[in-house]
Amino acid sequence: MRITFGLLIGIIVCFISTEAATNNDFKKNNLKNEPMFEMKDNNLHNEQTVYLSELLMDKYPETCKNLIAILEKHHVKYSFIKGTKDIWCRDYMPVQTESGKFIQFRYEPSYLKGEKEWEDSRSDVKEVCRLNNIKATFSDINLDGGNVLICDGRAILSDRIFSENPNYKKDSLINELSKLLECDIIIIPAQKGDYTGHADGMVRFVDRNTILGNKLAYEYKYWQKGMQKVIDTYNLTYIDVPFITDIKDPKHPDSAIGIYVNYLEVNDLIVMPIFNRDEDRQVLEILQRTFPNKIIETIDYNDVAKEGGLLNCTTWVVR
Repeated sequence: MRITFGLLIGIIVCFISTEAATNNDFKKNNLKNEPMFEMKDNNLHNEQTVYLSELLMDKYPETCKNLIAILEKHHVKYSFIKGTKDIWCRDYMPVQTESGKFIQFRYEPSYLKGEKEWEDSRSDVKEVCRLNNIKATFSDINLDGGNVLICDGRAILSDRIFSENPNYKKDSLINELSKLLECDIIIIPAQKGDYTGHADGMVRFVDRNTILGNKLAYEYKYWQKGMQKVIDTYNLTYIDVPFITDIKDPKHPDSAIGIYVNYLEVNDLIVMPIFNRDEDRQVLEILQRTFPNKIIETIDYNDVAKEGGLLNCTTWVVR
């Protein structure tokens, strides 16, 4: 009986140890799916990670899985953010400066005011930072992350920042933003028809002196004139990108379908939205010429785009 009992105990201990090891391996292998964030100071190669709101998987599971499949194909790390109230995480998450600091701006956009449903959808940025263990410098400037593009000592923002911060004088606001973001500030005109006023629906940096943007000849005259002034002032090269304006959907008046420049850029990968139009091939060729050292993947993101945003809007990329 002693031998039998001892063997039984040994088998039980062995089983428990094996089960625990298996669970630990599962947790390690699926760590990228944990909805948590940890700051790491040893990122010597500036490898970037893509973060998504948990709600993206809840609301658009197939599209989210397709995006994740592309990230996994190219070995891009990803994870999910806790405590969000909508999928547009770019806007309410902190802005990371080129030195690695996180600046958390006040998130009270005017377009989310006036209706209880809109206001209830606004994420509490302090709570999101707390839940995800993010240490950030908090600013009282009202600014969405989708209106901040940073590259090599320069930041592009639309002039929507002035109406969103009426308590600031323009020069004081720009100076404060320059200090926080650690770069020179370039102001471009906002699109009057875009309720968000975000820069990432109009232009994107290629490098410090080059930007991609919605084709100027197709734009409103006031925007052409304003952008041309910016281009001349900062000696920028502007690469035209087609965009689509003839897609009308009464059920989705704020649809972002047709805006190619709202792509995801992470490490050596660009994920570009496509809309089943001839322009898809044109834009793909433009991106391939513009970014010869990057991999360009495409994705149908239309179910998300109908709600007013695209890939840059729904991703938060940090290093």
